[in-house]
Amino acid sequence: MQRNLARLDWAVGLGVIGSAVALVAILAPRTKLEALPSFASQTGLPCTACHVGGFGPQLTPTGRAFKIGGYTQGGGEGLQAHIPLSAMTIGSFTHTNGAVPDDQIATHFGNNNNFAWDAASVFVAGRATDFAGGFMQFTYSNISNAVHVDNSDVRPYTTMVTAFGNDLRLGLSINNNPTVQDPYNSTFAWGYPFVASSLAPTPAASPILVSAFANNAIGVTGYAWYNQHLYLEAGGYQTLGPTALAKFGEALTVGASQNIMPYVRAAYEWNWGNNAAWVGGLYMSSNVNPATGPFTSTGDFGQDFYADYAVDFGYQFLGTGKHIATIQGIYVYENENLNSSANQFNAANGTAVGSHYSLNQFRLNTSYWYENTYGFTFGWQKTWGPANPVLYPSPQFGGSDLTGSANSKPNSNAFILEADYVPFGKDTSWGRPWANLKLGLQYIIYTQFNGGSANYDGFGRNASGNNTLYMFAWLAF
Repeated sequence: MQRNLARLDWAVGLGVIGSAVALVAILAPRTKLEALPSFASQTGLPCTACHVGGFGPQLTPTGRAFKIGGYTQGGGEGLQAHIPLSAMTIGSFTHTNGAVPDDQIATHFGNNNNFAWDAASVFVAGRATDFAGGFMQFTYSNISNAVHVDNSDVRPYTTMVTAFGNDLRLGLSINNNPTVQDPYNSTFAWGYPFVASSLAPTPAASPILVSAFANNAIGVTGYAWYNQHLYLEAGGYQTLGPTALAKFGEALTVGASQNIMPYVRAAYEWNWGNNAAWVGGLYMSSNVNPATGPFTSTGDFGQDFYADYAVDFGYQFLGTGKHIATIQGIYVYENENLNSSANQFNAANGTAVGSHYSLNQFRLNTSYWYENTYGFTFGWQKTWGPANPVLYPSPQFGGSDLTGSANSKPNSNAFILEADYVPFGKDTSWGRPWANLKLGLQYIIYTQFNGGSANYDGFGRNASGNNTLYMFAWLAF
């Protein structure tokens, strides 16, 4: 795939300039921030004030207000409250029920039972002025042996005004992952599972809202938060050009955007006593040149179009902090018009398959925490839709073992169980706020994977062969 190097259009240009300006401002010796350890130091609040379980990323109402407020809240004291730097690292062990085929093993790893240093990240995260703040994450992965700009959300301007007798927060976000700026953990960038193995097989089908443009695009969105209830946001995204992608981003999946990809978000939140609840909706669409194929640079076969419509909800019982319970869910419907990919598929295989398809995905998770120290989470993820030989080819048309689908269907069904222990992160913890540790045990059960339960790929692999045990240690400081 090739793209014109001049494709650093208004969105990319504004994003790069805005990010650079905000980064310089954040590095200046002024004030502080919250959500990472540097955020907690900036605000003077314990991590439990903003995060369920005393460890990110699941936000409380206080955490959502801090994020929507542009990461500008102060309150901390001393030199450490002015240091906008944090770091984290994750180490893990992964076991899958069935070994990965030898020709698909990640470099330097075995086909099963792997220890890994998943990632090490440095965050530039803090308040720049009363009206600006943000964070940028730089991550090294030992699995891919690469460094890239990870989830980042820069708020170059935010302010509070009065409208109809109530507070109205207005702001601007420059970010590199749709929903990374969203204050609700029912969406995707900060959704459950909050951490997962990079060495285990995952289903092939996923809506574009989930991860198609994570860390390979840049977006500019404006938002409004009225009376701490109604949240509205709109803007657009554009994938990075080849030079920027090679230096800062991750590989394109569905393809390179051909124009601005619109993004719209609305949500309404209620808070009463020690309870919070919300409902919302999202929309995003994209025209892309496919990421693979012999004619992607010329557009001879047209473009692919994706449109995602999502509804989400959540509820939190925070109580006194002794017993905490949450539930969150999201449903996405994706409309697909795969003109380019279908035409290329037909030209290569002498077929006449259509170009119109759809995809559905539902995610639900519920968790319980005791004293923000011991947690248990149950998640359910179901993906389904009609047979789609263009995106999920059968072995007859090049589908492979492990990752393929014998019937070309996207259907997958998974249950995700996780138990966590957080010894540090509370207001009385040793080393507060710079010592934060989560130890987790996660198990994923697949009853359906890439269209089937038994011999789903046409090479004899069963869905249960991808069941994954993942043990991890997650340190933030």
